Amino acid sequence: MDDSPDQEVRILLLGLDNAGKTTLLKQLASEDVSHITPTQGFNIKSVQSQGFKLNVWDIGGQRKIRPYWRNYFENTDVLIYVIDSADRKRFEETGQELAELLEEEKLSGVPVLVFANKQDLMTAAPAAEIAEGLNLHTIRDRIWQIQACSAVTSEGVQDGMTWVCKNIATRKK
Repeated sequence: MDDSPDQEVRILLLGLDNAGKTTLLKQLASEDVSHITPTQGFNIKSVQSQGFKLNVWDIGGQRKIRPYWRNYFENTDVLIYVIDSADRKRFEETGQELAELLEEEKLSGVPVLVFANKQDLMTAAPAAEIAEGLNLHTIRDRIWQIQACSAVTSEGVQDGMTWVCKNIATRKK
């Protein structure tokens, strides 16, 4: 066991309102996820994972506060984008927001994990369908991954975070 302090990593957690960002954040921090209200500003938690100290910034996703997302781009190591897989009416909107994020200079080359959340719901679209709808396969300037998950049951969450930790390592060197 080495005593070196964990490497600090800045993770930005974005997505439309009601996608499940705060639930995901609380799940990562092993906190109760039964009473969560819409995020007006942001939440931040530090989570230890695989030798990293992940400082996760969960920024509210309501349309009126999305313009403020860019205030948090600086020094981001990994972008986690959360999608409500059951809210098909908003796939176009969420796709546009993600596309805009991928155009941002301050996020250029930043690895992106897309959490296809709410897979516990019967109406959830499978991750592969979402990846296709968002044209993820056209992303060439960074590594990316889509991970089916349920922030409520925590299924898939750890798999996504394992990918995150693997891919920080390659970027931070």
